[in-house]
Amino acid sequence: MELSAGTRLGPYEILAPLGAGGMGEVYRAKDTKLGRDVAIKVLPQEVAEDAERLARFEREAQLLAALNHPNVGAIYGLEEADGKPFLVLELVEGEELRERLERGPIPVDEAIEIARQIAEWLEGAHEKGIVHRDLKPANVKLTPDGKVKVLDFGLAKAWAGDAVTGSSNDLSQSPTLAPTGTQAGVILGTAAYMSPEQAQGKAIDRRSDVWALGAVLWEMLTGRPLFGGDTVSDILAAVLTREPAWAALPADPPGAVRRVRRRCLARCPDARLHVV
Repeated sequence: MELSAGTRLGPYEILAPLGAGGMGEVYRAKDTKLGRDVAIKVLPQEVAEDAERLARFEREAQLLAALNHPNVGAIYGLEEADGKPFLVLELVEGEELRERLERGPIPVDEAIEIARQIAEWLEGAHEKGIVHRDLKPANVKLTPDGKVKVLDFGLAKAWAGDAVTGSSNDLSQSPTLAPTGTQAGVILGTAAYMSPEQAQGKAIDRRSDVWALGAVLWEMLTGRPLFGGDTVSDILAAVLTREPAWAALPADPPGAVRRVRRRCLARCPDARLHVV
């Protein structure tokens, strides 16, 4: 149930909704104690009552707290009010990369700079043994001062951790497919940005994030997803069987960028670019 403006969760006053996904509703709120605006991520009641999903929510808080990095949205706390667990997050102003891409391809120099900052975040996350698993334009914010911020660790995991579940019919915004379980066969992520091994439900590691970075860079340069389709199944089939349409890419990027792009999108994980 959506919270209305003026609702209080402890010291936080809800100002306006910011968005919603499979793992929570996000609001702009005022921290009345510290006098600053924050983002509040609240679990839907039916999810809050599910022990597995609640554990996933708490795990997201722990992962975010471990990622003290300038290219990731900060976490201020994990709290509860009126039976509602919620994260208190840095309010990242700016435009989603997804929104920017709705206006078409991004100039090469700008796309390279965005990809560079995402790669710096990947390096920091991977050094801590964390894989995002759902890197996509909707989870990247472009701030007014040119900073890139990676958001939404609802699917992130420490490599030694377990898998989690998620579901959505939206091919661009939320996790795809919803089998329940904690084995490698559970498919997570968003179809258009999944690595081949992730689409097959295999165990994944940092190399799947590298593939997703390549897919995001592809979309920035072409204005189109790496693989399209009308359904999740269509997209997953393309990820598993088709080669990228390399001819669709602009011809002007420097040779080093072309090599990085191809290495990020190598089907064999061992052949992919090593970010760290």
